[in-house]
Amino acid sequence: MPNRLLVRRPSPTTVSFTVSNASKRSTPSAKLLLVLQVICRILLFTCVLLVGFARLRHSLYGDEAFNLHWNAIWSSRIGAIACRIADTYNLAGIALVSALVIYGVFRRGHTEESLLVIRGLGIQTSTSSTSYLSKAATRFIPTTQIQDIVIHEAFKGFEVRFYLAVIVEGESDVVVVFPKLLPKRQILEEVWRGSRHCLYEAKS
Repeated sequence: MPNRLLVRRPSPTTVSFTVSNASKRSTPSAKLLLVLQVICRILLFTCVLLVGFARLRHSLYGDEAFNLHWNAIWSSRIGAIACRIADTYNLAGIALVSALVIYGVFRRGHTEESLLVIRGLGIQTSTSSTSYLSKAATRFIPTTQIQDIVIHEAFKGFEVRFYLAVIVEGESDVVVVFPKLLPKRQILEEVWRGSRHCLYEAKS
């Protein structure tokens, strides 16, 4: 999917640039597809939990009401299927398939990277993780350590790619903004102008 840029300006001294390769959800069919994907993820995760509990059902003990509740589940059609799967395959196979399904359920299908610029304080870069279970990787750079924000070019394979970089005082390597997505030059130029304007407007 092509990268899209979203610019937010909550205040005159703050601006946020977010680049994402997620598909647009503007049409009714796209929104319906998103709802179906969420429902499928919930159903798959529920099935994994049900098969796991079915595998351990003989070792689950509780009060009488608790046992009657679980017996009602195992006697249902879905519960019977879960019990049959749990009793047919060995524990290692069930664990492996369950891990793969859980990984697919919680895997993020897109990448989102952002640059937050706050005049007088600094900038914060953020890159989303590949899973919904882990946090995004962020870094904050104070204004006093920012020497410049530039657009560089480099070779990636057989093509020339442009990237936005922050030159940090005391560091030999630059901090690459949007390192995973590496958006096109038009997006980088808009982010470069907006970030420099927010950081250095008072000085100019």
